[in-house]
Formats: sequence, structure tokens, C-alpha cells
Amino acid sequence: MSQVHPSAVVAEGAELGRDVMVGPGAVVGPDVKIGDGTRIGAHAILDGHTTIGKMCRVFPHAVLGTPPQDLKYSDEPTRLVLGDRNIIREFVTVHRGTPQGRGLTTIGSDVFLMAYSHVAHDNILQDHVIVANNTQLAGHVHLGDYAIVGGVSAIHQFVRVGPHAFIGGGSVVVMDVAPFCKATGNRARLHGINTIGLERRGYDKGQLRAIRKAYRLAFHSNLLAKEAADRIDEQLLEQCPDLRLFTEFLRTSERGVTR
Repeated sequence: MSQVHPSAVVAEGAELGRDVMVGPGAVVGPDVKIGDGTRIGAHAILDGHTTIGKMCRVFPHAVLGTPPQDLKYSDEPTRLVLGDRNIIREFVTVHRGTPQGRGLTTIGSDVFLMAYSHVAHDNILQDHVIVANNTQLAGHVHLGDYAIVGGVSAIHQFVRVGPHAFIGGGSVVVMDVAPFCKATGNRARLHGINTIGLERRGYDKGQLRAIRKAYRLAFHSNLLAKEAADRIDEQLLEQCPDLRLFTEFLRTSERGVTR
């Protein structure tokens, strides 16, 4: 059975799963759905067509599902959807989508958004993403599985950060960051592959060698990005099949790839 503090405001129409807790002063709008076992902290605000999965933790003063900061937005019924086991720390803001975009902001499962970070409209954050304190994600940003963004960073609209990539703290990212790579600085530049992160996720020495070779082909040769992708597919996929993520990313970048 759910527990709602007497001072919380849960609108008629809101759907609360089993064992949901809503803290003092929290506000839950009429189109919000909250999954089983999720905890909503004091004075958090959940608005709009927002769906939160199971076993999430929303800390005090977080604001989820409010309208996007887009002058074209006219109160259309766009959405915000979060998966399971997410941690949303204090004063995080996450906006729902826009009709001109996907109409949907998506956060996967096992995502950790640290205090004061902002996720703008139409973003896609895949599973196991970590966004550190005070980081600002502009609209239409896409963070792949296990991407990590260091604190006080800013990511330009429409930028993609690939799976297993690492963005150092205080960075300004204006172009795509390829999977497996480390990038830092204003403007961000590459600094090799995310070796420690990849080791933690079970990549062995042979796979890491293949990823390093792919990195050199893509960023330290005279090959165009698509030429490098073809060479990697021909020479290195057998050693590390996950390099398909890397080559597909190179082929589909629209903003250009950080080097």
C-alpha cells in the first residue's frame, strides 16, 4: 500500500503503484504514473504526462515533467518517461518533449542524475548513464548506455555521446563523442579511450587492443570517418564485435565527431 504524507498534493487521476512513498510537500499531477516501490522526496514536483518506473528514488526538490524551455511550445500533451531504479538527486530538472522534436523525453533504467543537473526536452538517456552535479544537457541530446558526464559540463543541443564514453568535468561538448572515448575541455577534445570504464564492464585485453586500434584508425590517420569505419569493420570486428557501435556512430554523425 502506498504512503502519502498528509501535506503532499496528489491530484485526482494520478496513478501510484504498490509501496510508493510520497514525502511532505510533494506535488504529483493528474497525468503522472509512478511505479511500484518508488520514493518521492519532500517538495519534489512531478507534472505533465510523466511515467516513472519501479524502485526509483526522487530526492527533495527535484522537478520532473514540467514544460520544455522552448518558445514554440504551446502546452501540447508531450511526455516524459523514466525506467526503473533511477536515482534523481536534489534540484534536478527534467523537461518533457516538444511536438517539433520527438514529443518525448526518455530516461532509461539505472540512471544516476546528480544534484542540480538539467535534462532538457526530447533528450534520450539510455541505461546506466551517470550525469554529475550541475551538468546541463540542451535539447535533443542523446547519451548512450554507460555514458558518464562529469560535473559542471554543458552539452550542446543535438549532440550524441556514445555508449561507454566519458566526458571530463567542466567540459563544453559541441560535437558528437564516439563510443568508448574520453573527451574533456572547452571545447571538448579526445584523450584516448575510456580504459578504466571498459575494464570495469568486462572488456578483456584483446578487446581493448582492438578498440585502441579502431581509435587510431578513426582519429590518428588520414582516413575520412566513413573510410575508417569500413576499415575497422574489415579488420577488427572479429576481435571485438561491439566495435559495430563505434563504426555505426561514425557513419551516422550529423554534427561531426569530436577529435
